[in-house]
Amino acid sequence: MTITQLQYVLAVAEHQNFTKAALKVFVTQPTLSMQIQKLEDELGVRIFDRSKKPIQLTETGRKIVNQARNIVNESDRIQDIVDQQKGFIGGTFRIGIIPTVMPTLLPMFLNNFIKKYPKVKLNIEELNTDTIIERLKEGHLDAAIAATPLEMENIKEQVLYYEPFVAYIPQSHRLSKLEKLKIEDLDIDDILLLEDGHCFKDGILNLCKTSKKSNDDHFQLESGSFETLVKLANEGLGMTLLPYLHTLDLNENEKKNLKMFQEPVPAREVSLIYNKSELKIHIIEALKNTISGVVKGAIAFQNVKIISPLSQNKSKKK
Repeated sequence: MTITQLQYVLAVAEHQNFTKAALKVFVTQPTLSMQIQKLEDELGVRIFDRSKKPIQLTETGRKIVNQARNIVNESDRIQDIVDQQKGFIGGTFRIGIIPTVMPTLLPMFLNNFIKKYPKVKLNIEELNTDTIIERLKEGHLDAAIAATPLEMENIKEQVLYYEPFVAYIPQSHRLSKLEKLKIEDLDIDDILLLEDGHCFKDGILNLCKTSKKSNDDHFQLESGSFETLVKLANEGLGMTLLPYLHTLDLNENEKKNLKMFQEPVPAREVSLIYNKSELKIHIIEALKNTISGVVKGAIAFQNVKIISPLSQNKSKKK
């Protein structure tokens, strides 16, 4: 049994196709098939059921793949140890970022990070939280930036910043005359929300569950972007809530419609998350330090109440 054979097994398990797997690991399809057959003969079991299309793992094969992933990860750790010892920060690093963070945070830190760590090649994807968790568990992402706490087994969270919720309320709205809002002022029936699948929407629903006016049964309108929500609010179709960093890009007239909450200000916790067995900790620390450094100047709020993105609201004070 070799590490290379286990890498081939993982590639086939991922792509459920020998030809695609061979392309992934840069060998010919006959070479890959021969090595997997050799491993199966040595073990005396079938890892893959080749009679099914696409190819499926056998029951024993699923257990072998889980163990193979651990073994390959641990073998990679040797190079990671050497890199850290030499102080080398480089190589490919795959990171996922949720849609409600990507457009504001990425421009803030990316250029600084590239200049400071030119040998790191960042592969960045915009993904929702569920997809991020799945890819972290499967080893297809090295880390991600998401709203937390997620309370996931084997997923570690390093807090980057706390981002307050800010209300966007047009002049015609019933709450426009208030200087600062209380959570009790919110009425879910006139809050414009993001579509399902966005954790920021889940945070708003959790926030409104503390209000007597909360009603989960129906909403007026949902959209895929904050920009659209602002436009809908400007048309008199309701109000919306925005993450603080998104408010910095509004024009001067739109900024007049912003309302802060009374302290403790409701906020979301944004963290760098990764598998506890992740190898590239030196790059994770470099990312964390870079992001924390640039965000610290943009967000100075201290007295905030963290609103969880989980379906059951588990808030904590900071």
